[in-house]
Amino acid sequence: MHRKPPEAARSEAQPNEVDRAEVSEPLPISLTVSGVKRLFGDDLSQLVEFAKRAEDAGIDQIAMTDHLAIGPRTDRYPYGTFPFPNDEPWPEPLVTLAAMAGATRRIRLATAVLVAPLRPALLLAKSLATLDALSGGRVDLGVGVGWQKEEFDASGVRFGSRTARMMDVLRACRVLWRDAPASFHSETVSFDALWCEPRPVQPGGIPIWFGVAASARHVAHVVEIGSGWMPVGADVTALADGVRALRAAFSAAGRDPASLGVRANVPIARGADGRADLDRSIAEGIPRLREAGATIAAFPIAAYARRREELTALLTRLASLA
Repeated sequence: MHRKPPEAARSEAQPNEVDRAEVSEPLPISLTVSGVKRLFGDDLSQLVEFAKRAEDAGIDQIAMTDHLAIGPRTDRYPYGTFPFPNDEPWPEPLVTLAAMAGATRRIRLATAVLVAPLRPALLLAKSLATLDALSGGRVDLGVGVGWQKEEFDASGVRFGSRTARMMDVLRACRVLWRDAPASFHSETVSFDALWCEPRPVQPGGIPIWFGVAASARHVAHVVEIGSGWMPVGADVTALADGVRALRAAFSAAGRDPASLGVRANVPIARGADGRADLDRSIAEGIPRLREAGATIAAFPIAAYARRREELTALLTRLASLA
């Protein structure tokens, strides 16, 4: 992602009034869509309208989250309290991004994250390549291994082998996007001499971003086939540690460490009422992300808007950073 050069910085900046003029190199802005029931109700077409408004506001990327279904054991959510009710809608991300692609021209279309082990490799490769071709090369594939066993059981996929399956699926996708005919063989995915057309229009195929912890195993996966990393949560210390580990691994593998993309959630600052304070989050969080090595600043819209009417103020404020 590339941004327009910022205006000259003001000499006396107020901490709660950070905007484009006060940031020497503004980070691209990504919006994560969740909280669909609260923000959009039963009218899912409003998701497409929101993407259009985000593009008009200068937002760089819009990202869809993913669940095929929600089971009753949300107490197993590994990142704290699961923030949504069991009947929260989770629109299928690639279908939703395709609708958004038809209504926009510039904004990048991402998953953050797609539970890749649940998708058959051939279907995933074809769906993503078609979306990339239709959108003019605007797709970013953010993937994760998932945490909910019920989704895997219902899909007929072994929960315990989900990381290995994810990597088989992604490697197969890369081969299908690159070769014609394509052949691939692994423990969970195998095929010979297939033409899978259309192929992505982005040179080198669709960028793959890993939404995982920066363990040695996952670092190796990012280095092998990844364009970027999306750390889980908003711990800036963990972010900085992960960036250092990944850049070192990129260098050791002969990859340019400066090519590593890092999409990180802006730490949420809260006001006295306990609600997320967008101005403080921007003023305090974005400089910390930049210093830690982030290349994209992500905002979950559900954290900053409780009702659909509040999305206008959110977009207006973030437009000042574009």
